[in-house]
Amino acid sequence: MTVSIADVAQRAGVSRTTVSHVLSGNRPVSAAAAERVRSAMAELRYVPSRAAQSLALGSTRTIGLLVPDISNGFFADLAKGVEATSIENGFNVLLCNTGWNLEREVFYLETLRSRAVDGVVYASGSPPAASKLAELLSGFPAVAVDEALPGVSVTSVLSKNRQGGRVAADHLLSLGHRGAAVVGVNTHLASNAQRLNGFQTQWRKATGRRALVVNGSFDEESGAHGARALLTKIRSGEVTAIFATNDLGALGVISALRDAGINVPRDCSVVGFDDSLAARHANPPLTTVRQDAAGMGARAAEALVAQLSGSAPDPKTALPIQLIVRASTATAPANQ
Repeated sequence: MTVSIADVAQRAGVSRTTVSHVLSGNRPVSAAAAERVRSAMAELRYVPSRAAQSLALGSTRTIGLLVPDISNGFFADLAKGVEATSIENGFNVLLCNTGWNLEREVFYLETLRSRAVDGVVYASGSPPAASKLAELLSGFPAVAVDEALPGVSVTSVLSKNRQGGRVAADHLLSLGHRGAAVVGVNTHLASNAQRLNGFQTQWRKATGRRALVVNGSFDEESGAHGARALLTKIRSGEVTAIFATNDLGALGVISALRDAGINVPRDCSVVGFDDSLAARHANPPLTTVRQDAAGMGARAAEALVAQLSGSAPDPKTALPIQLIVRASTATAPANQ
């Protein structure tokens, strides 16, 4: 038999209104009455109705989180940051894995809005100019994380991606490399375009020419494809270093080069971007640009909670990056 608030009130010897105040915490209740209510709930095994509480409070205490690929360590860490901070602030999190698919992003945003979540933390997997996304995100509490959304008026929490590209280039240049390629490039996404821009700016400044570019996506196979496309130039010494715009792509590069009999880093140095757990355990361990995924998730959740409480968070926050040097980079070959 379902236990109601009326049953709890009768057992505790208080009004139903008093029970509601104990559940919501919005009105003061004497310590003695609150204790009787809690004891009655325990005795009757009463479980508050989430729907009823939402109606009473005008809030679901739930945040939607959209990420492109939860199997990617970067997005898994980002989700942990969102979840931990949301729970600390009394919010649940609904996770939606969009699979880099625009239609699925639109579907999830429409569903979340119709189910009346309080707001959304959105890690984009689609070009920000997609008009339907802009329409769904506008006029709704939302924070963009990892990707800026030009033309959409939402708070954003990002990494210093352009600086990350510059740092990767400077590291390779300091090792004597003068022929480089960038793989896994998808300039539809602002973060990726900024990493490429930062790398190319430094490379051209130092060498007078741009690095080669191989377009792709954010998985190992894309990185492997990029490496295979460069094999002739690597064997000739024209390319001695590869910057992959994310760690999964960098791991694919290393795997493909190994299969082709090219030693990393003796014959070709490889740099990634993220500092995922996999990067630390790669063979060889991956030199990479670290971004604070969990920190970005936490800051995005904080910004959304601030919006929901009526505050105005900073419109844009960019978290610092850091070069992590490991064994996948070395001095350029003498024959380049």
